Amino acid sequence: MSFGDAPVIPTELQQYNSYVEDPKWQRKFSIIWAAGVGIAVLAAVPQVVRALRRGRLFRGWLFGVSEGQNYTPAVGGDVIPPKSKRRVFGLLETLGSVSLWSLPGIELDVGQMVVIAAYLAVLIVCITMNVPLTDNPNRAGFLALAQFPVVFLFGTKNSILSLLLGPGHGYEKLNYIHRWSGRGMFIGSAVHGAIWINNHLVYGLPILGQQKETSGVAAFGVLCVIVLTSFRPIRRLFYQSFFIVHVLGYVAFFITICYHTTYAAPWIFPPLAFYGFDMLLRLFRYRIKDATLVPVDGNMTLIHVHDCNDGWVAGQHVRLRVFFSGRVFESHPLTIINAPTATSCLPGNSLTLAARVHGDWTRAINEYATKEQERLVTDKGEQPGVPVQVMLDGPYGGSSVDLGDYESVLLVAGGSGATFTLGLLDDIVARCVKLGRRNGEKTRRIEFVWCIRSFGAIEWFAPMLTEIANTVAGTSLDLHVSIYVTCLCNPEAVPPIPNSDVTITRPSVTALLRDLVTPPAPHAHTVAMRADADSKSLESESHEGADTEAEKPSASARLSWVGLGGGVAVCAAGPESLTREAQNAVARIGLTRGVELGGVGLHTELFAI
Repeated sequence: MSFGDAPVIPTELQQYNSYVEDPKWQRKFSIIWAAGVGIAVLAAVPQVVRALRRGRLFRGWLFGVSEGQNYTPAVGGDVIPPKSKRRVFGLLETLGSVSLWSLPGIELDVGQMVVIAAYLAVLIVCITMNVPLTDNPNRAGFLALAQFPVVFLFGTKNSILSLLLGPGHGYEKLNYIHRWSGRGMFIGSAVHGAIWINNHLVYGLPILGQQKETSGVAAFGVLCVIVLTSFRPIRRLFYQSFFIVHVLGYVAFFITICYHTTYAAPWIFPPLAFYGFDMLLRLFRYRIKDATLVPVDGNMTLIHVHDCNDGWVAGQHVRLRVFFSGRVFESHPLTIINAPTATSCLPGNSLTLAARVHGDWTRAINEYATKEQERLVTDKGEQPGVPVQVMLDGPYGGSSVDLGDYESVLLVAGGSGATFTLGLLDDIVARCVKLGRRNGEKTRRIEFVWCIRSFGAIEWFAPMLTEIANTVAGTSLDLHVSIYVTCLCNPEAVPPIPNSDVTITRPSVTALLRDLVTPPAPHAHTVAMRADADSKSLESESHEGADTEAEKPSASARLSWVGLGGGVAVCAAGPESLTREAQNAVARIGLTRGVELGGVGLHTELFAI
């Protein structure tokens, strides 16, 4: 006997099945953010190809810094590069200039804010679209779980994504997505937990008691601790505490979330894979080396790591652990000052780091090196430094701008930020002068600007600057060094650096860039004279022979003009105020004159956590 088809419940009366529908939205969200990453990788293909051709892409990525036989680069001779036009790249960089704008107090520029806004918008849409959220808040919990791969992909130091995006896209540049995806996880968890608790209160159900409810509350509590301790003031003031809480926190969160729901397990495996890949690469890149500590003064310690001549690119940094005074468990990031031996103007076969006294660890190193050197001098006579052992992890980071692709280069640094720009200067000068531009380097002039607080700080890197300036002397490459001192103290401490000016003022990056790209007046070549090797230009009444502001030639008058269209590269490193000013200066001139100049490339290194 047939009774016909079974009755079908109308769609509007069907009960929402979150365990069927919500995983679909997890997959949709994952497809969207993965597609965004894919677009970024495709856009980076030209840069990756250029880095691969020049041997910069894989250097140090797998095995870290390396040692070998002493290598002396062959002298390529003085080559005057032909003027070139960068029309296509200039147009692309001009269009991208608007993304560089940055506001005070905000860690993100416009481009990064657009990325984060799009990310959060997709997340919120996936949480709220076609779901009775107030009755069934599981969707928000499912989307919180979907953040796990993003958090770890953009948070690990050795990420495959950094390689795919090319040089200059290390973990420190991608970390902002890690932070905001973690906050996206918190948003999803907060919505899920708050509505769930409210429903239990409305219906008089216990909040704690069962394993699922108790583990969920515990997981949310751990996540709150992780997020609250990750804000910038806490990171900067209590970094060691933040790091310990962060590591222990995500381990505890993994455990409690797996107890809370069986649907968490599939989303735990990608983070474990990313983190395991990171740890594996670190094992290949760890190095224990002999080194020498040289205390330049009470504020700076140079660290020469011996028998390291390759495995990094200029501008990269390593995480350093110094075995001294029981502080073997602390590691800190320090930028490599010099380029690899094959592309360096500096003598020696070592990797050099600089630790400026800023915090208890760098202060302890400086005090230890000073006391030990005094003891060694007393016991053994003249001693150039203090021998120690160190552990290196890296290299990481680097510049996203290859200076050899631009005819004009502006390097701006504040304080110890010169460790970054000095490495880039060493590299590009050697490539143009010693190696004879064998990779087609187009650079014709360089302006190196360094802002410091006292004249004595010039001694930190004066020998290196002198060596590089002497290498440039008599060649077609035009290099000028401008040092700006922000306070008047001991002007007699200025060392003689060839082709350099020392001025008592704080410069404007906008003015420096404008002078660099402004053609000189017709009579400029008759009035602009290069500084002698030992000349010092001090804007001070107490220093005789100083040029006044009106008499002092601008950058465009000092430098031989090379014309427009060959592109301008700007690299800035130092405090946030300096890097933000550089971003805004490049954005402003890029929008108004970018195509005319052949594009303005920018890379900034922010010395902050």
